[in-house]
Amino acid sequence: MLTQQPVRLFHLPFSFMLPQRVATERGYFRDEGLSVDLIERDRRDVEVKYIPAEETLTGDYDVDLYPICKWESIRRTWSMDDGRIVANGTFANLPYTVFTRPDSDIETPADLADIPVGVNRRTGQEYTARKALEEHVPADEVDLVGCGMPTDRLRALREGSVDAVTLIDPHSTLADHLGFRRLLEYDNHMGIVGSDEIDQELLEAFLRAYGRAVEDINADPDAFRGTYLEMLESDAAMAPDLFDDVDVDDVREEIAVPQYEVPEPADRAELDGHLEWMQERGLIDEDAAIDDIVAPL
Repeated sequence: MLTQQPVRLFHLPFSFMLPQRVATERGYFRDEGLSVDLIERDRRDVEVKYIPAEETLTGDYDVDLYPICKWESIRRTWSMDDGRIVANGTFANLPYTVFTRPDSDIETPADLADIPVGVNRRTGQEYTARKALEEHVPADEVDLVGCGMPTDRLRALREGSVDAVTLIDPHSTLADHLGFRRLLEYDNHMGIVGSDEIDQELLEAFLRAYGRAVEDINADPDAFRGTYLEMLESDAAMAPDLFDDVDVDDVREEIAVPQYEVPEPADRAELDGHLEWMQERGLIDEDAAIDDIVAPL
């Protein structure tokens, strides 16, 4: 049994990361012998993305564990030597959705060939979006452009800078209320990256505590609505213009807390297949090796 092992856990204030906060606030990490410190960035200080593009989390931020998109976890661990992947999973039944304007000529996902689709680059969204779009358009006709945070993507779509954007709840529901039209949904896949300090015992303790939080949320989702909607509230303060034409109470009422899943220890074979897909498209170095990407736990 671990004895209050210090763990610096990077926390993203996104809908799919709710169990991290619940496990911390309810003492489940502490029960497992982990002294978890949630490392967060103030939304007011974030212009483009929460995870810094040029700084390492395990080095510059001294973080022990951090969640990130599965494909970005592959790129980041290889290209930046920012830890090794220790776990992965879907995390929650929260699909990404591609939206377009209501008056757009785009009617089906196949119409997105050579159409700029707004994502937040270097978060992993470009990989999940690319994989989803490749099921409908040729790979060389996928056109992804960086538009920043969810509120930035909504503005870009509203102002016509792009013809489509990717969003996830609670911003997908906000987009519905703004009158935008849904085109395509696809799964959200995440990974957890750890520093060299993360061993098998610590990872198992982390996942057990995380699992208790998942059980609590899934058993009584409404009890966690307030915490779940905190990101929407902070964005309403940061981008009030997007909320001028909607009834925020109606948006809140329509949003449901999703069912969550527990991440699983990293699947080396699965991740190696994703690495090959990235290499085939020139998204990562050809000499990238899975043994340097996945932790040898």
